[in-house]
Amino acid sequence: MARILVTGGTGYIGSHTTVELMQAGFDVVIVDNLMNSNVGVLDGIEAIVGRRPDYENIDCVDYVALDKLFEKYADIEGIIHFAAYKAVGESVEKPLQYYRNNINSLVNLLELMPIHKVKNIVFSSSCTVYGQPDAAHLPVNENAPIQPALSPYGNTKQICEEIIHDTIHATPNINAIILRYFNPIGAHPTALIGELPNGVPNNLLPYVTQTAAGIRPELRIFGNDYDTPDGTCIRDYIDVVDLAKAHVVALKRMLTNKQEGNEEIFNLGTGRGLSVMEIVETFKRVNNVDVPYKIVERREGDIEKVWADPTRANKVLGWKAERNTEDTLRSCWKWQLRLNEAK
Repeated sequence: MARILVTGGTGYIGSHTTVELMQAGFDVVIVDNLMNSNVGVLDGIEAIVGRRPDYENIDCVDYVALDKLFEKYADIEGIIHFAAYKAVGESVEKPLQYYRNNINSLVNLLELMPIHKVKNIVFSSSCTVYGQPDAAHLPVNENAPIQPALSPYGNTKQICEEIIHDTIHATPNINAIILRYFNPIGAHPTALIGELPNGVPNNLLPYVTQTAAGIRPELRIFGNDYDTPDGTCIRDYIDVVDLAKAHVVALKRMLTNKQEGNEEIFNLGTGRGLSVMEIVETFKRVNNVDVPYKIVERREGDIEKVWADPTRANKVLGWKAERNTEDTLRSCWKWQLRLNEAK
């Protein structure tokens, strides 16, 4: 089976995608500098799959190191590019760090692909490229206008998509599928891998589980005065395993020449919008735990409400989000309990 390079493969989505790739028969080499992940994730992947992916501690901003990687693994047939900084709030505070890392890493890969005869790349993008869609474009499909980004993070995703588009126009033997995902949550059903950010979590669910476990004194909810039914932001929360499976489907689509043109874009979501408060209350109910919280000021860069129209991914990719929210939130808690036991 083909060998696939997964950048950021010890991270949250990258590790779950690596599992799905390996279970589908692919050989995987992970590149990750462990900036926001842990090398112990490889043990979890091995425990689930029964074999270990190759791993190289490389920063994708390092062109020379990446070049040597492609020389070492000369049989790479496709890339799934996750390696990026991803915290909206942090990007507002450290914009240059986000531009340097997120853009340069992609440019390096795109430059090296034709040199090493790698034709296929799946790019991890985000619904942040849509900004705050107007009511006429909710739920959001792939034809919705790209709005001015509300954060440097969102802007890096927009810029990266444009770089891919321009590169493919100039280099017709490169194929790309851009996956714009909504909000991934949950953990692998085995609880052997899950979301484990270094330091204080920026995403909602790790903060919820750590608060429920007593690691954090309380959850901070950023604003309850938005124009939503309960005043808190609305997102489309998708199970991380469902999301990971979409990357495998996209990759197979390119490797079997099923693509319509050199570039395709798909929204990955459930098609259902849930508020922050709905997620918190559902988590408390299905896991029978308390989550103390307080309302704080809005966070700069946050979008009020957005959820997906996943029709195109459902029909063209043949992919659909399958796990329900309750089961996903149970998996979050199961993962946190395992982390507690490992201490």
